Amino acid sequence: MRLSKIMAERGICSRREADEFIERGWVFVDGKRVSELGIRVEPEVRIDLAPEASRAQRQRVTILLHKPVGYVSGQPEPGYAPAVSLIGAANQFDRDIAQRFHPSQLKNLAPAGRLDIDSTGLLVLTQDGRIARQLIGDDSRVDKEYLVRVEGRLQADGLALLNHGLELDGVRLRPAKVEWINDDQLRFQLREGRKRQIRRMCELVGLKVVGLKRVRIGKVKLGDLPLGQWRYLREDESF
Repeated sequence: MRLSKIMAERGICSRREADEFIERGWVFVDGKRVSELGIRVEPEVRIDLAPEASRAQRQRVTILLHKPVGYVSGQPEPGYAPAVSLIGAANQFDRDIAQRFHPSQLKNLAPAGRLDIDSTGLLVLTQDGRIARQLIGDDSRVDKEYLVRVEGRLQADGLALLNHGLELDGVRLRPAKVEWINDDQLRFQLREGRKRQIRRMCELVGLKVVGLKRVRIGKVKLGDLPLGQWRYLREDESF
C-alpha cells in the first residue's frame, strides 16, 4: 500500500500532509527515513514522524464559526460570500484569552463539512488534515446535532421514518435519532451529511423546514459563540 494512504488511514495526517512530510524527509518507516513520494510499504510497518512534522501539525489551527444564513460553506457562489471571509481579527470571539489571529492561518483553511447557505450554526474550518478526516471521512463516527424548525403536517409514521427508513437518490440513509422538542421544532442527530439531507428528509414525511441550526459536532458545542463570530478549537477540546 502507498505509505501516504496508510498514514491517512491510521489518522497520522491527511494524504496531502503525508506527501508533504515524506518529501521533506520527516517520515520514518521502521526506523528508516523515507523521502520518495509514492513509496509502497507493508500495511503493518511502524511509522514515526520527525519532530519537525509534529511541530508543523501543532501550528495548524482549527476554527469554530457560528455561520449566519447567506454564507456558503465552501466555494463561493454568485452574489454570496464564503464563510471563510468571516475569519479575521475583527470577528474573533476569544481574542482576549486565545492566540491572536494572523492572516497566514487562512492558508489551506478549509471547511470540514458543509452547512447549507440557508442554515446557521456551527461550522468547522481547519488546516489540520487529521481533523478533516475525522469529521468528513467515509468512516467518520462523529455525529452532528441540529435544531430544526418545521411547518406542515407530519404523516402518521413520519417520525419512525425519519429515525430509520428513508432513502435519498436511491440510497438508504444511515439510522438517525430524531425527536420533537416542542410543537414546531425537531432535534436531529446524525452521522452523515448529504446535500440538504435534513430538508429533503422532512419533505418526504410532509414537513417543510423553515429554520435549521447546527448546535453540536461530536463533543464540541456551539455554546454561546455569537452569530458571525469565531474562536479557536481549544487544546482541551476534541470531536
